[in-house]
Amino acid sequence: MKRPAITLHQDELESGIEISPLEDIGDLAGVVHRDDHFMFIIQQAGSFLLEVDFSEERLAGSSVCYIAPGQVHRYIRQKNSKGWFVFMEPAFISNTYLEIFNTYLSTHQVVPIQKSHAVFSFIPVFESMLADQSSPFQKQIVQSFADGLNGMVATALVQSKGSGSLIGGQKYHTLIRFRQMVQARYKEEKQVQAYAAQLHITPLYLNELVKEITGFSASYWIHQEIMLEAKRLLYYTNLDVKQIAFELGYEDHAYFSRFFKKNAGLTAGEFRNTKQ
Repeated sequence: MKRPAITLHQDELESGIEISPLEDIGDLAGVVHRDDHFMFIIQQAGSFLLEVDFSEERLAGSSVCYIAPGQVHRYIRQKNSKGWFVFMEPAFISNTYLEIFNTYLSTHQVVPIQKSHAVFSFIPVFESMLADQSSPFQKQIVQSFADGLNGMVATALVQSKGSGSLIGGQKYHTLIRFRQMVQARYKEEKQVQAYAAQLHITPLYLNELVKEITGFSASYWIHQEIMLEAKRLLYYTNLDVKQIAFELGYEDHAYFSRFFKKNAGLTAGEFRNTKQ
């Protein structure tokens, strides 16, 4: 049976940024989709359960969440949820904040914050600025507000991990290079030693700095990239497990099957069946 393609929402933001009430899901409830823009969830109260790249994420009480372009997601359940969706094209996000969002992608995208957090008074003002078409400097003002929101979310991410003091330092830049290399080469290179050699550091040091900043080992991030692509191939395509193993750079499909079950808790076939 041929699987339908995941709906891609693109070119939807006329001004590049839109803000809407958190309860305003409408016909998207339960629909698996992905966007060509970033989405931020700013929740003041209640609970919000969603699935992002096949993993459930829960916002409980005052929380912020971000979903990057291309991530497959669906809204599962809301209860007394109050707050906002902020949809934003990547062009409004500086490289500094993009690097932080990419660093925590797939592992740390939901963060609890204080009820008194400034973001809750910031969003209504941001919304009013978006609506004010009469200002001769509206474009510049909107960009400034976008920077402010991105900074607040990025700050919440790094502070919750206790890694704020490392941002901008040598360890942080090494982490960024490592993540970029893994995203580009995970099909060919699956060993920490290979990436450490390319970075001219020892595997032990690479593991230490990656875990210090992200909370996870270097091998974890390599496995994350492999598993995410494996799940997408299982969901989006009709390739069998052997073909998927070869696509991901495994000559021994039995080894890949064991790897998948160890990391997913179920076999590749069982995963595919649960997503039908």
